[in-house]
Amino acid sequence: MKKLFLLLIISILCSYSLLAQIPTPQDSLPGLKYTFSQFGDETWRFIKSPGKWNGSDWLKIGLVGAGTVLIMETADKPIRNIVLKNNQNYYHSFPIEFGRVWGEIYSPFVFFGGYAAYSLITNDIGTRKIAYEIGQASIYAGVINLLLKIAVGRARPYLNEGPTTFHPFSSIMNQDYHSNPSGHSTVAFVISTVLSRNAKPTWLKVLAYVPAVLTLVSRVYQDQHWTSDDLLGAAFGYVIASWVVNQHESSNSPVEMSSVYPLTIRIAF
Repeated sequence: MKKLFLLLIISILCSYSLLAQIPTPQDSLPGLKYTFSQFGDETWRFIKSPGKWNGSDWLKIGLVGAGTVLIMETADKPIRNIVLKNNQNYYHSFPIEFGRVWGEIYSPFVFFGGYAAYSLITNDIGTRKIAYEIGQASIYAGVINLLLKIAVGRARPYLNEGPTTFHPFSSIMNQDYHSNPSGHSTVAFVISTVLSRNAKPTWLKVLAYVPAVLTLVSRVYQDQHWTSDDLLGAAFGYVIASWVVNQHESSNSPVEMSSVYPLTIRIAF
């Protein structure tokens, strides 16, 4: 019953955002139809994008990697110890469960289906854009996230093997060693970033990230991920979704992406 209630809340939010976040025509590049052929062209552009990175981009990627390792070594275990002292009090509370559901693998399908259905019924290009971007960014981020999980092979905190236990390429199906990066955080920030970037009022742009933040908290609180897993997953979701949205908006967008990795964002004023 609780899961059904949470899904109902998500559906209500989705319906509300259908009315509140439809982009105005001047925001989108002219001629975009959001078709399979466009998806193919943009996917090839996404794959080729590392070839356009410069020294600054590689430096930023290195800083992200170094920052992740630093958090692993210094913060992951102390944060978990603090959380474990109180995590039974609100383990299944509404905010924690809502955050978990927002980042579940089926959430992009819920949002994609809602916006796509509305677009087909009303022939509205704005909602088609949102559906397309959620689907596109989820595919890109999901593939990268899964490959990294398998390659890194980090043990989840509930195994009590410590924050520095890794079994790279140990098993594709064994979720116990798929801790880094967090898939829930990646999904959550893909959805929230697309919704935020397509919102008009500033308050709605900020509000779109509240569920994603709850996802970060819930994964650590429920002992499914280390803090560094969450932060890296969130960075992937945010940057990849921003890259996708930027492909469909006019050149005067305030955010410009130079790669598909974190901290490669230029903000124009």
